[in-house]
Amino acid sequence: MKLMNAFQNFAKDESGAVTVDWVVLTAAIVGLGLVVMNTVGAGVTNLGNKVATDLSNTDFTFEGR
Repeated sequence: MKLMNAFQNFAKDESGAVTVDWVVLTAAIVGLGLVVMNTVGAGVTNLGNKVATDLSNTDFTFEGR
């Protein structure tokens, strides 16, 4: 009888359910972030290279009066 009561108490206990929900939600957010970075990563790299090229070709000398 003790074993059956212990099993019933275990089945009714929901104290870890919130933790499981947060782990699943966090994994989904991380997965979505990886998909987004994989999709736009090449474009961001190309844009960064274009900005670097434009900055290196620009003359920033100061001409005072």
